[in-house]
Amino acid sequence: MQFTASTVSLTVDDVAASQAFFTTHLGYTVQRAADGFASLSRPDAVDVVLLARGIQVLPPEQRDRHADGLILAFTLDSGLAEQEKRLRDAGIEITMPLRQEPWGETLFQVTDPNGVIIQFVEWSAPERG
Repeated sequence: MQFTASTVSLTVDDVAASQAFFTTHLGYTVQRAADGFASLSRPDAVDVVLLARGIQVLPPEQRDRHADGLILAFTLDSGLAEQEKRLRDAGIEITMPLRQEPWGETLFQVTDPNGVIIQFVEWSAPERG
């Protein structure tokens, strides 16, 4: 088996709001879009599909679910603090401030208009104790 792509599908209340957030602030481009649906991509990250909550293409037991509790994490090779500043300067609320964890993870989080948590991560060697 060989995968040709990776996609995360998020069920949200307002597809247009998340679409605008991902394209404006995260560098995604729209590949396809229709009423209640948007397929977004970026060459260096997982593709994102946005589906309107209640959309009929989903099985009935999935239609009213929401992308709650999910953290969509992006790992950067450098420039994490600059990205945090860029988003803050663009008026995006930083919902978890930049911080360093003892295991070598530096991270911060923002939340899109539909409550999707987006985490930005940079890794370094863990502290020795």
